[in-house]
Amino acid sequence: MLPAHWKSLPAFLLLVVGGGLLIGALTGPDVWFASLRKPSFNPPGWLFGPVWTALYVLIAIAGWRVWSKRTGTRADASALRLWWVQLGLNFLWSPVFFAARRIDIALAVIALLLVSIIGFIATAWPRDRVAALLFSPYALWVAFATALNAAFYWLNDAG
Repeated sequence: MLPAHWKSLPAFLLLVVGGGLLIGALTGPDVWFASLRKPSFNPPGWLFGPVWTALYVLIAIAGWRVWSKRTGTRADASALRLWWVQLGLNFLWSPVFFAARRIDIALAVIALLLVSIIGFIATAWPRDRVAALLFSPYALWVAFATALNAAFYWLNDAG
């Protein structure tokens, strides 16, 4: 028999992995995206699905850990709030970039996403280092994706 708090892990996984994959399927790259000038460091398209799926699992586990270990303190509430903020920004980026075709606004969204991820890591670190460490690959990937988004902007919109 699993401890009671483990029963909420599938809900976190469904929310994050399911939500991320659904948004990706609904707003993924299209003919418009194929027509954009791409930076030399743009990864192959097939890489994004596996990377994001793995990251979504880590995001879900980190959120679940912070949620299940909360003690009612202001610090716990801050970490959980930042987790929700990053999830909202994460889910917002794809519709803004691909559906609305607003590379400029998407750049602002992803920059805020990176700030919220770093904020989560800093806030979670004293309480749950595992949750903070689970966000480290996510922070690195989003830092790269921010540079990629900026390059798309400079190559396609800024001139």
